[in-house]
Parts: sequence; C-alpha cells; structure tokens
Amino acid sequence: MFCAEQADEKVRKVRGALTVDHLRVSWDKGNTPYIAFFTKLLRPRFMRYPPREIRIRRPRESSYKDPVHAWLYFDGPLSALKRHTKIILDIPGGGFVAMDPRAHDDKLIAWAGKTGLPVLSVDYKKAPEHPYPHALNECYDVYHMLHASRGRCVGLSGEVMPKIIVSGDSAGGNLAVGMILMALQAGTTSTRRRHGEQSLPLPEGVVLVYPALDFNIGNWMTEEQMALIRDRRSRKVNQSILRRKSDDYRNLTPSTPHPSDDEDEVDGFPNQNESSSLVAPKEAVHTSAGHAVDVVKSPPSARTTDKAQASSQIAKPQMLKTRLAMSSMISYFNDRILTPEMMRAMIILYIGPHNRPDFATDFLLSPLLAPEALLARFPKTYLLTGERDPLVDDTIIFAGRIRQAKLAQFEERKELGLERERASFREEDHVEVSLIPGISHGFLQFVGVFPEGWRYIFRCARWMKECFESSDAREVLRPTAVDTTDVEHDSDHSKKRVPPQSKNRHHFRTRTESSGDEDRPLEMSMSKINLSSPKGSPHDGAILPRPSSPQLRRHKMQSEEVAHSLQERRRKSLVSLASEDDLLGRRMRGLTGALLGGDATNVPKTPGWEEELGS
Repeated sequence: MFCAEQADEKVRKVRGALTVDHLRVSWDKGNTPYIAFFTKLLRPRFMRYPPREIRIRRPRESSYKDPVHAWLYFDGPLSALKRHTKIILDIPGGGFVAMDPRAHDDKLIAWAGKTGLPVLSVDYKKAPEHPYPHALNECYDVYHMLHASRGRCVGLSGEVMPKIIVSGDSAGGNLAVGMILMALQAGTTSTRRRHGEQSLPLPEGVVLVYPALDFNIGNWMTEEQMALIRDRRSRKVNQSILRRKSDDYRNLTPSTPHPSDDEDEVDGFPNQNESSSLVAPKEAVHTSAGHAVDVVKSPPSARTTDKAQASSQIAKPQMLKTRLAMSSMISYFNDRILTPEMMRAMIILYIGPHNRPDFATDFLLSPLLAPEALLARFPKTYLLTGERDPLVDDTIIFAGRIRQAKLAQFEERKELGLERERASFREEDHVEVSLIPGISHGFLQFVGVFPEGWRYIFRCARWMKECFESSDAREVLRPTAVDTTDVEHDSDHSKKRVPPQSKNRHHFRTRTESSGDEDRPLEMSMSKINLSSPKGSPHDGAILPRPSSPQLRRHKMQSEEVAHSLQERRRKSLVSLASEDDLLGRRMRGLTGALLGGDATNVPKTPGWEEELGS
C-alpha cells in the first residue's frame, strides 16, 4: 500500500539471488506468533480439540530407523479415534524446503471438522539437509506403517484395515503421487519379494491441489502434450488453457489475420472437409510467415485430369499456422508467487549436490513421466489448480495421461469380454479436474485475505467424503461367491479386509468334474446326492451377493426343503428294487460287457425295470 514500486523492486532484487534462508523466511511467516494469532482469530471454528503432534515408527523393512514426525487433526478424544476406520493422509507442500503441517492449519482443520475424520499430515524432513529421496521415503514409510499396523500407529483400534485417502499440494502433490507409484510397484516382482517387499493396498482416492509433477522444465509443449490438452473429452475444461496458448501468438502479431492452430480447437470444432485440404505446397517453405501462399497454376493440358483437379484444390491459398505452444511456466514468467528463480532454487536444493538424476526417465522425481501400466492402476484422482498457475500444465497433462491409460485399459477389457458390449467409458470415474479462473499458485494459503479460498477447501472435503462413500457402496455391491474371498485369517483368527487389487491372488480353488477328476479312478456312489438348485430357480448359475441375516435364514430353509424332497424321491425309487447292491452290480456288468466284447443280451434285467419305464 505504501511505496509499492520500491517494494516490488526490492523483492525482485532478492529473488534474483535466492537462498534457502530467503525461501524459509518468506514461506514460514505464517507460523510467526503475530500472524498465527490473527489467522486463528479470523478462522471459523471447525474443531474443539487442538492438533496433536505424534511420532510414527518405521516399518521393519525400512532402511531408516528414526521415527517420522506428523500432526494429527481430529475433533474428538483419543477414545473416539479408535472407532474410526478411515483416515486422510496429507502431505503438505512448501517447495521441499519449508512449511510444516502447522503452516497449513486452515485446510487441515477445515477438512477434519467438515469430514469428521482424522487427518494425518506428515512433517517430512526438508532439503537441502535431507535431499531426494529422503522425504519420499518418509512418506512411503508412513503409508506402509498405516497398513502394517492397521492404523494402530496413529491411535486406531487395528481391528480392520483402514481406508486411506491421500492428499497433497504443490511439492506435497509431487511426493503424494510418487508415494502411490512406489506402492503400485511394491511386491510386484520376485526380486522385490525376495528383498522383503510386500504388495500394499492402494488408497481409495487422491486429492491433488496445484501439484508440481515435472522437474524437467521446458519452454515449449511437445505434440504429445498438446494432444492430451486438446483431447475432445476434456475440451470444455481445458478451453481457457488452450485460449491462453493461442494468445501467446496472437499478442505478438495483433495486425495479422493468421490464427494459431490452438485457436481453431477453442473457437469452434474444426471442419472435417477443410482439414483434408490444409496441406501447404512445397513453395510454402520458402515464403514469409506474414504472407499467404500464391496459387500454383497447373498446365492447361493437365487441367482436365482428376490429378490436376486435386492438386489445384490443395494449392488454394491457406493461412499459415504456428505449431509452437509455450509451457505455462514461460507463459506466467512474471508470476509474483512462483517465479522461475524460485523453481530453479527449489529443484537444485531438493536434488542435492551428490545426485544426478535423469529428468527424462525418473518418474518418482517427475511423476508426469510415469509408465502407462502404472497409471492404468492409479486410484480415482481429483485435481484442483488455478488457471494462471505456472504449474497448470502439470495438472492438465497428468489428468490427460490418467484418462488415456484408463481408456486403453477399458478398451482392452472390452475386447477380452470382461466388460459389457454396450458399456461406455466414464471419465468421471477415474479423474476430475477443476480449474479456478484468474487464480495463481498457493491460493489455499491465503484464505485470510482471499475468503473465496474456503469454498475450494470445502470442495476438497466434499470430494473426500464422496470418495469414501463410493468405496463403501462398491463393497456392499461387490458380488462374492464364497465368503473366504473377502477375508483372510491371521494367526489370531481375526478378519481383515483384502484390497480389491489383490483379491485375484487369494482364491480358494477346488477341482471340477472336467479337469480335477480326470486323474481319479471311476467312482459310482449312490449315497452322494447333488443338491443343486432345481431348474428355473433364481439362483441357478448366478453368483449371489452376500445376503442379510433374514435372507440367509430363508435361503437355508429353502435348501433344506429341496434336499428333503430329493431324499424322499430317492428312497421311494429304491423300495421297488430288489436291493441297492443288485442295481449297482447289474448296471456295471451291462457297462463292462459292451466294452469287453461280451453279449449284453445275457445280462439279466433289473427287477422293476419295465415298471420304471412305464412310470
């Protein structure tokens, strides 16, 4: 408000020579006593209980021994915490160098109050004292320990496996996605299992707020990245992003009529008839970008041929288009919240002086490069970012890659007959993107001066509740043929939930008549009755959902009645025969007589045979 130009000039000078101390003083100022007091005064009251600082021990398989520090946000006593079976695991941002969970009190307190669930925020160790991958391993150990202890490490009862939703903002979004990719890889190969790794259940969902997912900062967008942004399924969401990339070219040439290639995708759907004729002749390579291409006249002798007509149509004057699209980091180069100098400093400090990673292949450092096979198994993802955020391209491209991987998996399952023929791909079942117009990076940190930020904090809380509700609904509707497929027994015979992705590895298989009985001798038993449901029964050939108690009793009574009626019919049919053994012997002799070349006519008839045929 006072001397704004002088203050802006001073800020630019400081940012030109950034150090880790500058970053920490700037971003940790929310924890200073005065600012923290006024922030708490202006914050609505969501919780009656203050956050609790806890320490979480490492799993036995971890290479580290020191515990991980975290903060638990829960509106209730510890006795009430034991009754919960769901938890939110948050990884806070701060450029990998600053900002502990208490700097994110606004959103964490609001989430705990709105959802009524415990929120665990990891206070991972910061760079440069602990460079990559120390923070990532800390987050993974916490996630691993939550499953290994069934939540006992944070105060849950441990009777069932807890359901988890993972959230992360900015640098925390990078760590959250990297942690899930590590969980997807855990125990997937024999080498990993030999080293003690075990497969881990996936979270029920992921909530990412302006995540930083690409360390390989470039100036220009590749064709593959632009194809993901231009995807017809996400055209409405990405419309403002595409328009911004068109403006980069249009602002440089305000007087020329040549539109950008991206502008055609935004202003209207391209005409299929025109797209086939947008082929510039060879002379276009040598012309200036500011002029149209002249018409190439064909010789008079060739005008009557079809080939000449086609070439004359191609040679019509066409407007030249630019194929270049700048990345959002360059488009918002002058952003006051997240500048290129800050990004450069954070990357250098996080990598450390002794690491030299490959930015083109290390997908744990840049999750945007994750293989499609892992993204196809990625849980439901929600993304929230400002349209003017320098990292907005990371959000759009990552959502497009998840959508692409899920669609390829859906089409493959459809070809194999694992999906219904008329089933259609639903993008909202896998990824949802919300872009906030006119907003830059870190807006959830400024709710004191930007009250509209509460609206987006509440939106994230609503996403989390919906994700847990969808998970509960899937468990209720999941068809199960045998109860043992849903639970496995420990040494103490306690039941625990098996994750959906690992159920196909824990079947109980039995032999069938067509395969398992081939190696067994021929057996005929008159005491073994097949008590299958009669034809026309609603249970014939169907996999029943798990019934409730009244349904279970009713089904049991019906089964007993069917078994009783079959036994009565068998008893009546055996009364009219001479003996059971006589029937078995005569039928065996008749069977073996034809096989051994004997005369089957000499075999005496079974008493009562004509009567049975007559009846």
